[in-house]
Amino acid sequence: MGQHRRMDELVPLLEFDPAPTALIEPSEVFARRPRIPEVAVLCFFAEVIEALAASPETRVIGSLRAAHGAHEIYGIRRHGQDVAVFHPGVGAPLAAAFLEEAIALGARRVVACGGAGAVVPELALGQVVVPTAAVRDEGTSFHYLAPGRQVEAGPGGVATAQRVLQEADVAHQLGLTWTTDGIFRETRDRIARRRAEGCVTVEMEAAAFFAVARFRGIAFAQLLYAGDDVSGERWAHRRWHRSPSRQLTFDLAVDVALALEAAGVDAAGGQ
Repeated sequence: MGQHRRMDELVPLLEFDPAPTALIEPSEVFARRPRIPEVAVLCFFAEVIEALAASPETRVIGSLRAAHGAHEIYGIRRHGQDVAVFHPGVGAPLAAAFLEEAIALGARRVVACGGAGAVVPELALGQVVVPTAAVRDEGTSFHYLAPGRQVEAGPGGVATAQRVLQEADVAHQLGLTWTTDGIFRETRDRIARRRAEGCVTVEMEAAAFFAVARFRGIAFAQLLYAGDDVSGERWAHRRWHRSPSRQLTFDLAVDVALALEAAGVDAAGGQ
């Protein structure tokens, strides 16, 4: 009998509810908090965040809190404009929640920058990647969009990121990324299937970011750099946490965020 039940009855993650409001709405919870700049960068690089925090030119303009502690929101000036920067936490649920909170505080043009595993062997350490879509092998995106295999990145964000990278003469690749919750369940067979599907990277947040951005109607882009290599028979760490691409990717993310603002890119990619 159970074989004839609908999949959404068997798997709660598939019972999508399109209601535009939830019991806990970020816009209400954070209504009285100080506003942050519309331009924001979500940076996964702890050492970059620590260096910003130590700079006398950096201001603390807000704070995002979870059970493990606070993530300060830092205000910096780049090219004469204010930019908010914070670490969004690792993994789709926390990172998406912090993106939600940043949006409620005023962020409208947002870029995330982080590292990713290389699913294809030709992706060299430090290679910058602009994800154009994400395979939804996590749970968070299913609470924002109807069930589906992939979620596309905003076309305006992708186009703007590509333009900024070209103008900076930074070699980069566009491609599909695989967002997964199970970093210790990236089996050889699953990696091979994702590679056959067209994925070039694997990470933990992109699908959720793209879904939240679409649901909330903000302009969003993501920059990744190729870190460890999961494309072979054995995992290659490649000392990816020490790559100079980390600072470069952050600096580029700031430029992309400012370019989104300057061009007036909206969630649909228009101006």
